[in-house]
Formats: sequence, C-alpha cells, structure tokens
Amino acid sequence: MLEPVASEIESLLHEERMFPPPPDFARHAHIRSMDEYRALAQEAETDYEGYWARQADRELHWHRKWDTVLEWEEPFAKWFSGGQLNASYQCLDRHLASWRRNKAALIWEGEPGDQRTLTYQQLYCEVSRFASVLQNLGVKLGDRVIIYLPMVPEAAIAMLACARIGAPHSVIFGGFSSEALKDRINDAQAKVIVTADGGWRRGKVIPLKANVDGALENTPSVEHVVVLNRCNNDVTMKPGRDHWWHELGEFACLDVPAVPVDSEHPLFILYTSGTTGKPKGVVHTTAGYMLGTTLTSKWVFDLKDEDVYWCTADIGWVTGHSYVVYGPLSAGATVFMYEGAPMTPQPDRFWQLIDKYKISILYTAPTAIRAFIQAGEQWALRHKLDSLRLLGTVGEPINPEAWMWYHHIIGKGRCPIVDTWWQTETGSIMITPLPGATPTKPGTATLPFPGIMVDVVDKAGQSVPVNTGGYLVVKRPWPSMMRTIYKDPERFKQTYWSEIPGMYFAGDGARRDSEGYFWIMGRVDDVINVAGHRLGTMEVESALVSHPLVAEAAVVGRPDPIKGTGVAAFVTLQQGTSPTEALKQELMAHVVKEIGAIARPDDIRFTDALPKTRSGKIMRRLLRDVAAGREAAGDTTALEDSAVLSRLRTAED
Repeated sequence: MLEPVASEIESLLHEERMFPPPPDFARHAHIRSMDEYRALAQEAETDYEGYWARQADRELHWHRKWDTVLEWEEPFAKWFSGGQLNASYQCLDRHLASWRRNKAALIWEGEPGDQRTLTYQQLYCEVSRFASVLQNLGVKLGDRVIIYLPMVPEAAIAMLACARIGAPHSVIFGGFSSEALKDRINDAQAKVIVTADGGWRRGKVIPLKANVDGALENTPSVEHVVVLNRCNNDVTMKPGRDHWWHELGEFACLDVPAVPVDSEHPLFILYTSGTTGKPKGVVHTTAGYMLGTTLTSKWVFDLKDEDVYWCTADIGWVTGHSYVVYGPLSAGATVFMYEGAPMTPQPDRFWQLIDKYKISILYTAPTAIRAFIQAGEQWALRHKLDSLRLLGTVGEPINPEAWMWYHHIIGKGRCPIVDTWWQTETGSIMITPLPGATPTKPGTATLPFPGIMVDVVDKAGQSVPVNTGGYLVVKRPWPSMMRTIYKDPERFKQTYWSEIPGMYFAGDGARRDSEGYFWIMGRVDDVINVAGHRLGTMEVESALVSHPLVAEAAVVGRPDPIKGTGVAAFVTLQQGTSPTEALKQELMAHVVKEIGAIARPDDIRFTDALPKTRSGKIMRRLLRDVAAGREAAGDTTALEDSAVLSRLRTAED
C-alpha cells in the first residue's frame, strides 16, 4: 500500500537544456509540428472513443468490423467488441499484396557472426510452416504455447505462428532457470514448449533444452517439446515428447490461413517477476494491443520504408514483443535482430553492427548506454555511425548526462532522441517525444502519446502542482492496456487499480514541469523517506552520474537509527579510475552541490558491476537487501551475473 502522503515526493533536480527537432527531420516526419501533436491530443480529448476508432480503422486490417469501441467496467476493459482480426495477418499477409513482399522483414546476426535475411514473403512461409507444425501437434485455438528461445528469427516465427492459429503464447526469457520455467509453464497450463538446444551468450552456450528438461519433471500439461538445433549442442531427446524443429517442418504446409479471432482474444501471456517470487501473468489481447504497438511504432520511431530499425531488447521481455515483432512488422519495417551481448567480443559490437547493416534507428536501454560510457567513448568513435537518424531509450529513466553522451557521441548531435516511458502492463509506449514535433530535454520522457491520458496526483487522486513529485497514473482506459493477470483478476484489481481511486497506478513517481513535460522519478518503492523528506532515488543517481568519474550509480534506502532511512549508493567508476576515500567524499559533496544536503549519501560502495537482468534493468530490491545486510529475497534467476551479489557483499563500506 502507498504511504499516507504528508508531503509529495520532493523533486530537487532541474534541467534547462532543450533540443528542438532538426528542421529537415521535421519536414519529412509523420508528425511534423507541435501544432499537429496538439491537434491530435485535442481530438482525443474531445472525442476519445471516436479518436481511437478512427486510428483502428486506419491502422488495422479487420476481418470483421467491431460493434462497440469500448466497454468499460472498472478495471476491466473490452476494446472493439465484436470485431475480428489476426495479429499474424496484420504483420505479414497484408504486406504481401504490395512491393513489400520482397522487402527484408528480418535481418539477423548471431553472436558467432552467422547471418540470415528473411523477406516478408519468406517470413510468411516460415510462419505458415511452423503454424502447420503446431496444428499437427494438436495445438488448437486457445491452447497456450511456451516459447523459450534465444534471439534468433525462430523466436519471432514461433510467436507469429501461435498468433496465426489463435494459440496464446508465453515467451519466457532465456535467462530463467528450470524452477522459474516450471512455475510459468504450470501457471499457463501450456500444451507445447518451443525451445532450442542452446543459445550463444558471451561466447558460451546457454543450455536451454537442459533447463526445459529440468522443468518438465513436474509439468503435467506439457505434451510436446519442439527443439531448434541452434548450437549443435548435445541434448537428451525423449521419444514421443521431444521433436526437432527441422524434422517436423520438413513436410509442413507453407500456406496456413490466418484464423480470425475476436478483438479480445488473448494474444499472449507475459510473466513478470514479483518480490514474492510468484510471477504475474500479464494478459494482452489482440486488437487493442496491435493498435497501440502499430501506431506508436510509426509515430514514435517515424518509421520509413527505407529504415533499418534495431530494438536491442530480448524477445523475452515486453519490449521485444511490442517493438521487435508486433509493432514494427505491422508497420512494414525492416527489423534487425542480434543474438549476442553488447560487449562481446569487444565493447564496440553494437557500433560495428550499426555500420555494417546501415542501421538508421536504434532503441536501447539507459543501462546499456551507461555501460558504453564506462567502456570509453573511443570504442564508438572508431565507427562512422552516419546511417543513424533516430535514437531511443527504454526500460528506465535516463539520467541527463547519459542522454547527452548518447546525443553527442552516438547521434553526433543530429539525431533526435525519443526517451520513452511505458510498462509490460501498458503494452505500448505511453509518454514520449514525437521526434519531428517535440522539443526534447535531457532526462524527460516529455509528453503523453496522443490519446493517452496521464497525470501526476496525490494519494487522493488530485493533480499535484507543477514541479511537485507525485504518483504517475493513467486516468482513462487505453487500447493496449493489459486485461488481467492470468487466472487472477482479483490480484489485477488490487495491484493496479486499488491504490488511487478510479485510476491505473503505474507504480512510478513523477513530476510535471511548467511546460507539461513528465519527469519519471523511479518506482515509488524506490522513494527514500529521509528525516521526513521523500526523495526519488533517480534524482540522486543522476547527480552522482553527472560527476565526470562516475559511469553508473544505483541508490537505495537502508535502515538508519536516527533518520529512519539513510541513502546508500552503489557506484561504478569510469575505466581507469581508482576508488579512494577522497573520491567517496568528493562524490558526497558533489551530490550536495547538485541537489542539496538532504540527499547526501550516507554510504557509497564502489563496485565493478551492478546486479542487472539481461535486459539491462538494475535490480534495486537486491541492492536494498545488500545495503541492509539481509539475504536476497524473491526471484533472482533473471540476473545477468549472479556473482555480482557476492562481490557486493564483500565490498568494503
């Protein structure tokens, strides 16, 4: 539950630098000015359902038109009731009637350097082939299929094949353990698992099939396992249950019709980890989700047919669903996929790939950007990067200094940056610049996407004053919103709709500045109550990272006998910088100078790495345990490097 608000979250960080859209970019953009943006936002404000109906009519292919735009019984929404469509048809079939059938849909490179390109026509054939495989294994409309694959084209193929026959998929991130896999399989009651012998990561093979075997010791719903031969890894195949992908596909049909499904038919279940260790199955349905991802892909990334677009997210996270597969393919884009880690074999791997494939749009995480900063700008400066025209960030707030590095070193000062805020639960981007229209400021996600009604409020749901921290909420249902937690509607209601009356509470703190721009201050459970002052950890982290010797920082609260909660900071230094007591004191003073004495860290620990998921998110709840001297609680299987925790515990205060 939220704490009673004696005062709202205090906001102490200020940023005045502003960057207008480059005039040439704006002239050719989908949305070309703030006047256009304001007209769209006003259209949605005046006629909310009509606005979304017009977008759905324009952006989606309907097998049957809807009867009702929105049915709303808080907190449960139905969008475009009575309509029928198919997400796989939306991403593939409708492009085949145009020149796009011979356009590259997916360009892929594996970590060892192997390469593949699939046109829209070829991708259609591969998706049909695998849809036929699933049907031959007995998968029917509504059956759940688990996908546990590396970042290979077959991951997208399997997702689109499931969508094609109306079988909701649940993609499970390849870093999860057998135990985590088992919990998700059993919750979904999955009939089929699609996996691989292994996947490449940092020069090593991740044993995916072995992890599946461990999970299947207690998963009675599973009838078949389809195994992709990715690494020529030795695996155990159980006769009758386990099948090689290539053998099943050899005689499969290459032209499986897309099954029209109801607008509210579940497209996928995506599990998110909780601090309790019990995963939440976020359910997204077909029509509203496809509308949100298609429209944001076009307007936020300003997609053009000549673009090569790269979202670096793993397919196992929602960003991989929305902005590797469904959104950009629906928009007819050429999507680049890469299997490996950004620092393997060297820290310039991303920059080398951008030059090699002439990538024009890059969408990545602030944590990756900070890792590149730590490695040194010389790695990026070795490469031209002149194909880039747009940069994006996703996953968590980006601190202003990392934004500026991204702008100058990667974008060469000419590429707009779209800093996007959204969540697994929202399905698509909610707050974002539109790159041809919105002047940007380092560190802010700027303004709501047209048609998204967000606000910053107090506990009673009242809007807070300008530049006052509060709770970030969405005030009206939107098409791509999650519909429920799988098999647990009461948990959905309690988790997202019970804290602030009549509103979806995102779990994030935010403030809105005098120009209406939203500044995300981090999760409210990361707010630190220091001697009665409620401080957002993101602001303290930004102050630390603005010091020239700091590459990355994470800030959490720890118990303090006098103040109640103290400020504990974990700091990664720039390469070649040695940690000293003098530097620790200098950093404490720097925070005081940047945002005030109340935010001075009580403790700074220098560390070579922070505990992150493979998607790049810092697991701050684990840092809170370390700072408090507790054992780590909850699910830790998503950690990129489990040894980081033990190194942190042995680090000197």
